[in-house]
Amino acid sequence: MKKKLQTKFSTRQYMLSKDFEIYYYNDKVLSPVKAHTHDYYEFYFFLEGDMDMCIGEESFRIKHADLVLIPPNTSHYPRFIDSEKPYRRFVLWISREYLNELMQISKDYGYLMQHVLVTKQYVFHNDLINFNAIQSMIFGLIEEIKSDRFGRDAEISLRLNSLIMYLNRIVYDQNSDKSFKTEKALYLNLCDYINNHLEEDLSLDKLASEFYVSKYYISHAFKHNIGISIHQYIMKKRLMICKDAILGDDAISHVFRRYGFNDYSSFYRAFKKEYGISPKEFKSKYEISENI
Repeated sequence: MKKKLQTKFSTRQYMLSKDFEIYYYNDKVLSPVKAHTHDYYEFYFFLEGDMDMCIGEESFRIKHADLVLIPPNTSHYPRFIDSEKPYRRFVLWISREYLNELMQISKDYGYLMQHVLVTKQYVFHNDLINFNAIQSMIFGLIEEIKSDRFGRDAEISLRLNSLIMYLNRIVYDQNSDKSFKTEKALYLNLCDYINNHLEEDLSLDKLASEFYVSKYYISHAFKHNIGISIHQYIMKKRLMICKDAILGDDAISHVFRRYGFNDYSSFYRAFKKEYGISPKEFKSKYEISENI
């Protein structure tokens, strides 16, 4: 699956698109790259490999889960270290014009970029929780770009803007005296992950493997922050999306299977308990009200 999302590396240092470009690279051998600049913001999300990033007069050893942001007109180049590891990373280019448009909506979109321009801090270290969330968001964005689904352009814009805001929040939290505690960050990232993967396996085993923490810690963090169990939260979210889907063209039998219910009887009981009405009664009631 992920191999289909990879892009063959190019030495091109200019954008073909007006607003942004994003790539997933996985290379074992790369020719040396000379120092260069460009007129857009360049984000590196480092996944694997041994390298230094030379920015201006400084050199930074880059590690797994690091985020590197290079502002426009800033000289930089990667210096590769002999290693058997592949050089694997995401690269995101964002035009200044697109960022300015976002900042017209909210100045919060520009916090990270302004912070880098003022402080000259180009490298940001992430814990696995934050970086796994970033990685999931980026893969989702690339998958949407390569799709031909209805609403594709609007969904791409939403996903990109959400990613940019998420990066701003991470750096803001790192710089704030009231930064999130690990448990709070885990809870927030779990909510994001669950909401974006309602059609997939959301067992505790799956979540524990995604976030590299124990099942007990996940359960505790969730119960402590929201007051209900993670199972109850997932159930409520799945029932909400099923309720909306039922009003579409899909048959109820397709809807409940898509969102993780093994059989209709368990879906029926959960739906009626949550909304006080059966799925079929709900659909009929809505269709009647529409025809009045």
